[in-house]
Amino acid sequence: MANGPMDMRAFGEQPDRPSGPVTGQGSEYTGRYVVLLDPSNQESGLNALRSSADIASVERVRGSEAANVAELLERPDVSVLFEELGAAVVEVRPEQRHALVTTAEAESSIIAAEPERMVYAFPITAPQQAPTEFFPAYRSDEDVVTRHTRAEIAAGQGPAWNEEKWTWGLQAIRANLSSLTGRDVKIAVLDTGVDTDHPDLASRIEATASFVPGETVEDGNGHGTHCIGTAAGPANPQQGPRYGVAPEARILAAKVLSNAGSGTDGQILAGMAWAVSRGARVISMSLGASVRPGELFPQTYEQLALRALERGTVIVAAAGNESQRPPIIRPVARPANCPSILAVAALDKAIAPTFFSNAGINGQGGEINIAAPGWQVRSAAPGGGHQHMNGTSMATPHVAGVIALLAQANPNASAAELMASLKSGAFPLTQPVRDVGSGLLQAP
Repeated sequence: MANGPMDMRAFGEQPDRPSGPVTGQGSEYTGRYVVLLDPSNQESGLNALRSSADIASVERVRGSEAANVAELLERPDVSVLFEELGAAVVEVRPEQRHALVTTAEAESSIIAAEPERMVYAFPITAPQQAPTEFFPAYRSDEDVVTRHTRAEIAAGQGPAWNEEKWTWGLQAIRANLSSLTGRDVKIAVLDTGVDTDHPDLASRIEATASFVPGETVEDGNGHGTHCIGTAAGPANPQQGPRYGVAPEARILAAKVLSNAGSGTDGQILAGMAWAVSRGARVISMSLGASVRPGELFPQTYEQLALRALERGTVIVAAAGNESQRPPIIRPVARPANCPSILAVAALDKAIAPTFFSNAGINGQGGEINIAAPGWQVRSAAPGGGHQHMNGTSMATPHVAGVIALLAQANPNASAAELMASLKSGAFPLTQPVRDVGSGLLQAP
């Protein structure tokens, strides 16, 4: 098999699963493993893990079956297999972890086995502060703003945009000039849920699912509702300028992050399986975790992205907000660093990289693919209102919306063709490719 580079390094470093709420910075391991199986021979891989590592009993779940999945993922006596994607979240006793890894390396029907990660978010939502809306995320340093002068912050404001009719972001990507609306194209947003009663969004929410134990899909955070609004807000919102890229797209809202902004790989995997099964043409994931310089992409997410592409679904993800430009530039985070997932950087109103936006420091998939507005982005907020937020999280749903427009214009296009059209249609920028990829996102 082709195990990812994290397997052996992570072995022995994982804490046992926490028995109660955990707070902290950065990522931790849950004690479980995400195992990717040969789709045509799933049972052989599971049998090998049963016999050698004594994994917990396997519950089989199909992507469309949202009920009870969150609870199953929390049970220490159950491993969960998502049959359609050929991926499992495996429970294994600490003393059996080494056996699991060595079996995965030897068994040809196991494609990859990587420790499941959990990360925590510390959002700062005011546009005057350091943007850290990257979920479920490590935080950017809370003192970032104090290290940037008011002049530096002001420079990011760029030219004065007239936002009476359209947000500056829609104007920058030329969505206000497009005749396309994303009509009936399904956009899945995996995030903190959605305000299902928001007057701008309620009529076009096709389906919802929560994969967070003990929480409904209702958004108690604000991050998810904001991202959904950017991707698919209406042409004529209740108040203020238009802010949605694809105003007639259908919304699939999957809650994979808690109201506190945290989640696990297993919850994200469940949301991906659900979205693909519901026919999403694009999955927008404003979430991730930090990586080190030189760290390779996670093979589990990469293989799942490839399987989603085969089913006609494009996945876009936020590049992350750890940079403190100009002196410190961090690499694209996971899972955006996968070659088959589009990594999105954030631009300010001057159409320059925001000071927090990560860059293509690592190769082999860790490149920025495209850049989009991610500074003072206005969109929907829980409670029926609106708010401004910053981050690569805010840039990402702009891209998801444009993919919906492309899918409307080219209904028979493959996912790979949609990705190629997106990148070829970008407006070239003068900044380095490592910062902006193909350039500024443009609506067709």
